[in-house]
Amino acid sequence: MRGTWLGAGDAVIAGVIVIATGVVCAATTTALIPLLRKRNVLDLPNDRSSHAAPTPRGAGIAVIGTVLLAWLALAVAGRVDSAIGVVCLAAGSLAAVCWIDDLYGLSPAIRLAAQAAAVAVGLLSIPHTQNGLAGWLGPTAYDAATGVLWLWWVNAFNFMDGIDGIAGSEAAAIAGGVLLLSAVGSGLDPSLVPLAAALLGASLGFLRWNWSPARIFLGDVGSAPLGYLTGFLLIGLAGAGRWKAALILPLYFLADTSITLGRRLLRGEKIWQAHRQHFYQQAIRRGLGHAAVVRRVIIADSLLVVCGWAAENGGGIFALAAAVSVVAVLLMTLALGPVGARPPGL
Repeated sequence: MRGTWLGAGDAVIAGVIVIATGVVCAATTTALIPLLRKRNVLDLPNDRSSHAAPTPRGAGIAVIGTVLLAWLALAVAGRVDSAIGVVCLAAGSLAAVCWIDDLYGLSPAIRLAAQAAAVAVGLLSIPHTQNGLAGWLGPTAYDAATGVLWLWWVNAFNFMDGIDGIAGSEAAAIAGGVLLLSAVGSGLDPSLVPLAAALLGASLGFLRWNWSPARIFLGDVGSAPLGYLTGFLLIGLAGAGRWKAALILPLYFLADTSITLGRRLLRGEKIWQAHRQHFYQQAIRRGLGHAAVVRRVIIADSLLVVCGWAAENGGGIFALAAAVSVVAVLLMTLALGPVGARPPGL
């Protein structure tokens, strides 16, 4: 295979975007912490939470705001397609609804309707896909399947935001993976590079304050829109024919959520209610700290990025099998817990 690389100028711009969005997001999050405390916008501990002290929630205002401003600036500058403005509008509207949910609480039906509307608007803004899967399914079936998967991913990402650092790390891993896949190797796609760079930088800037022990949480205003924006990047990969990477990069979150909620459905439980049954939450209950769990997830996500790149650059089915093995090992590690660990507080 003949390697392809992003041009030096585009690579420098991507690096500048990562740094700039990281600094802006970290600074904005810093300013939000005392403001949210003063207004008593706090996540209070309960028997289903994984934190012990009241913690401000709403950092998604900084994270999503930073990403959307960067994406809009890129569109105005002509670095990305102008249709990205429609995606930003949909993501911003979803964030607004989620912020109302953070403050006052909304019914699951209203939240789902807002997510579905954002997904529908996003699908209308994406150029018609020409890959093999779209040709086999037909445009209508392909768009419907894409919409369902995108909506599921928004909810999966939201469900998985349950401990310090996990959502920010996942967003950074996906954005970093899209950046790598779009910049190096087959299927070079410079249009996705600056978008992924902005999301990567903002995620890292947020992690400055969300790493265990977290000083602030995303809130629904951050987790659902982050799922939406990472989903948009993954759809961009799939639309360009790199569907294997689009499946591999989010595989841990998809597996943990799908298996956990599948079990809850079989038990007749209400899957939209908060709980502590995800694999990462099992590890916390068995005494593994937040940072230790997230470090394991980061290692697995890093391996998934490698598998995703390999799958699109000659690795094929072997890379897919390796990705499944990575996630299986991670899930077993989290479910079994650390050897000799004690429950928290003992």
